Order: sequence, then C-alpha cells, then structure tokens
Amino acid sequence: MPPTPPSSVRTTDETFTRDTLTLSLYGTFMTWGWFLYSFNPSVTLVAAELGISRAVAGLHGTSVAVGSVLAGLIVARLVVRFGRRNALVGALALVVVGVAVLTLGPGIASTLSGVFVIAVGCNIAVASSQVALSLHHGRASSAAITEANGVGSGVGLVGPLAVGLTVGIGWGWRPAVAVVALLAVFTAWRVSRRQDLDVTAPALPARTDGEPATIPTASPGAKRAMWWFLAAVIAALSLENATTYWATDLIISRTGADDGIAAAATAGLVAGMTLIRFVVGPLTARIAPVHLLAGSFLFAIIGWFVLWTTTSTTVALVGLFLAGVGYGAQYPLSIALLLRVAGGAVDRAQSRATYAGGIAMGVAPFALGALADASGAHTAFLVVPVLALVGAAAAFAGGRSAARGAAA
Repeated sequence: MPPTPPSSVRTTDETFTRDTLTLSLYGTFMTWGWFLYSFNPSVTLVAAELGISRAVAGLHGTSVAVGSVLAGLIVARLVVRFGRRNALVGALALVVVGVAVLTLGPGIASTLSGVFVIAVGCNIAVASSQVALSLHHGRASSAAITEANGVGSGVGLVGPLAVGLTVGIGWGWRPAVAVVALLAVFTAWRVSRRQDLDVTAPALPARTDGEPATIPTASPGAKRAMWWFLAAVIAALSLENATTYWATDLIISRTGADDGIAAAATAGLVAGMTLIRFVVGPLTARIAPVHLLAGSFLFAIIGWFVLWTTTSTTVALVGLFLAGVGYGAQYPLSIALLLRVAGGAVDRAQSRATYAGGIAMGVAPFALGALADASGAHTAFLVVPVLALVGAAAAFAGGRSAARGAAA
C-alpha cells in the first residue's frame, strides 16, 4: 500500500492552497518557461546568424521534440528508481549542461545539441512536478497545475523582452537564454531540501456532476477519455510552439518590423497566456475544466484572425495577446484532466503526454517552417485554426467519455 499522506497533502479538498512544496515545484515551470519564451523567438535570429533556412532552423524544434520524447520514455522509470526529488535535481543539473552547450558552442551542431539536452532535463522536471502537484492537491489539481504553468509563462514573459534588449544593444540572443541556467540552479537547491516529494496519495473518488473524475483506468470510458485528453495536449503544444517559433517571422514579413521589435512582440502572446492561467485557476472551482478547455481552443481562433489579417505591428501584438489568452489554458487543463482520469497510473499518463507532446512540438514548428519556405509565413499560419478546432473537438469528446465512465 502507498504511504499515508501527511496532513499537508490535500486529496479531496476543492480549495487550492499554496504551501512551500507547491512554491518549490513552481521553479521547474519558471525554468522551462524562460527557455521556451526566450529561445523560441530567437530561432529566426539563429537562422540569420548561421545562414540556414527556416526549415533547417525549425530542426531546433525537432531537437526539443526528441528530447521530450526521450524524457517521456524514461521519467516514470527514473521516479520509481531514484525517487521524485532525486529525479528532479538530476534533471535540473542536466539543464545547466545543456545551456552551456547551447550558448558557448560555435555552430548549428552545438545549438541543436544544447536544446536537446535542455529539453530532456526540463521535461523530466516538469513532468515530475505536474504529477507531484496533482497528487498533492487532489481536487484542486486543475487550479494548481494551471497556476504553475502561469508562473512559468509569467517568468517567460520577460524572455522575449530580454532577447529584444540584448539584441538591440548588440549582445545577441545568448545572454538572455543563459538565464535558464541560473533558474535551474536555484530550483535544484529548493527542491533538494524537500523530503516530502516522494509521498503518494490515494486515488480520488468519482464525481457525479458531469466533471471528469478519477475512474478505474481499465474501464473503456477512462481509456477513451485519456486518449482524447492526450489529443488535446498534442493540439495545445502544436499551437503554442508553432506560433512562438514563427510569429516573429510573420510579423516581420507582414508589418516590416525590425528583428528586435518583432522578437519582443512575442511577449504579447506570453502575456495573454500568463493572464488567463491566473484567471482560469480560480474559475475551475465554478466551471467544469473541460468546458474551459474547449472554450480556450475556440477563443484562440479570434487571436489568430487578428494576427493573420493585420499589417500593423501594434495590432499584431494585440492579436498575439488574444491568441495567448486562448493558448494559456489549453496545456495545463489538458494535463490536469488527463491526470484526473488516469487514476493510479498518473506517472504513466504523464509520460505518454510528455513524449506524445514532444513529437507535436517537433513536427509543428518544422512543418510550419517548411510551409513558410514554400508559400510564405502568412499562408502557413492557416494551420493554426485547424489545430484549434481539432483541440476543441478532443476536449468535448474527452469530457463525454469521462462522464460516461464515471457514471458506469
């Protein structure tokens, strides 16, 4: 039997309380958020610096994807063998190594290798942290995981601005990205002091109000719901990464903005993501997370339309902000719902989400970059509303399957 959780572990309470364990785990999201939102807008700059095509530059997304897939394949085994705390500390140490390779290396081989190593470390850390938050907060896990991702994107909000600043003063993109290592070291120190990370919690009882609940993972309803919510995770990560990688290129080609301003404009996307994550957290106590998830995919289309139709840098920033309001809730709610229906198999479900999402993170930026090379960034961005509709459909289907499984 799993150890009895201490009183600080809330497994049935709807109230979300931020304790020291929760705040310590937030550091992993801060580290990953800064990397994503400082390096992704820099890809266009890397391409220009190294003299490579946009499709080749998109291979950085492929490297992140391969690293994410590897992390997904091994994270559950690492947690079982070494414990969640040791897995987290080791993963963050790996991030520091990756940052050194990325920022100190001279060419494309170094940048691709660096982002691969960072992706392995960050994905192990985030996957372990999301499961820990889910077990620790129980019914309030949707709020906890959403806010954790909000903290990550909030810190990441400074990333594009930092890139714009360092590029503007002639230092290039590397100093801004190197901040990832500092965040990883600080988080590893905080996590290493936590003795309660390996505590597990019992499965939650099913609900009867239509909300996706913890149900036996062998039931057909649970299996279908898990696959649908996994599809929502893939759609969410595809949307987010394709946009953050290539929005800079779209703004440059459509508005004539210079490189630094266009890269910094990506902060509008991250600002929208951050804002909605802090709003959605409390809303999950009043509105079913599955409804919020489906609505977020549909709302993202509004932001895309504003961004796609404008030739003004200012309006493009507004479009990115609105798209971010849609994007921000998609990944954390998809993960929270996936873990909720996973029952006692949360680490395995998180592993699947990590490597499946990793594939999406690699394929989407590369595919959009290849389309942009062939037909221009403007035409390539027509992929975005299609992915959003797929995500909304998956969310609706997952909610229905979970409700039926709980009722059965």
